[in-house]
Amino acid sequence: MEYNTAVLTACAQFVLLCFIGIKAAEPSGDGGGWSSDSGFRLQDEGDCNIDILDGFSLSHQQFIERYAYSRPVILRGLTDNTRFRSLCSKASLLEEYGASKVRLSTANTFSYRKVDIPLQEYVDDLLRPQSADALGSETLYFFGDNNFTEWQSLFEQYESPPYVLPRTSGAYSFGIAGPGTGVPFHWHGPGYSEVIYGRKRWFLYPPDREPHFHPNRTTLSWLRNTYPHLPEEEAPLECTIRPGEVLYFPDRWWHATLNLDTSVFISTFLG
Repeated sequence: MEYNTAVLTACAQFVLLCFIGIKAAEPSGDGGGWSSDSGFRLQDEGDCNIDILDGFSLSHQQFIERYAYSRPVILRGLTDNTRFRSLCSKASLLEEYGASKVRLSTANTFSYRKVDIPLQEYVDDLLRPQSADALGSETLYFFGDNNFTEWQSLFEQYESPPYVLPRTSGAYSFGIAGPGTGVPFHWHGPGYSEVIYGRKRWFLYPPDREPHFHPNRTTLSWLRNTYPHLPEEEAPLECTIRPGEVLYFPDRWWHATLNLDTSVFISTFLG
């Protein structure tokens, strides 16, 4: 009887340890109060054909030689932005900046209309999923155009990627956007993009391969109507980045983005 009790106790402990191990391996699921059922499933993250590296495995010199001027790369564990992430929760941002005006832009490649409204109003009335048939000129969401004086205390808590290019400095662009939103294809100087909450899918082409797209159609429309019919030689580089991952894109690379969830994100443009 004692033997059976000991065996049962050992088995119970083993099951408990396995359960604890499984729970510890699961993601926290903390969306900072922003997450909702977006309708985008894991398979909607698509393929990933961009190099993904742990930040500690790549020296600054290797970054310059392999990626800085030639191709994008995704880096994990590059910085610790736990503090910044907590400040970007829905409750924290609305408490601190809910009454502050934010500048919204349309998702049209060549014509960005601007609208200034309080952050609270944007979150309450406009932060919602976008339909595939919406035009870029009809959509409004918050990305960039930050008042750096007003948002300085938040940005001071952000630890930007340490790999910089010679003779450049970083400028931040902070944003919050609903599922299905994103900017259509465009290009500018090099930079980084980090997701704080949510998931953001990226599509990229080198400077000499301009993608086929309509400037007033959204990325979601392009993904549904153009992307499935692309010949293999016209397929983009792509990947979905998650919280704690940083994507670097080189100078003049074409890129479009699609937020798969309500996403909070920050870019560091190197100029």
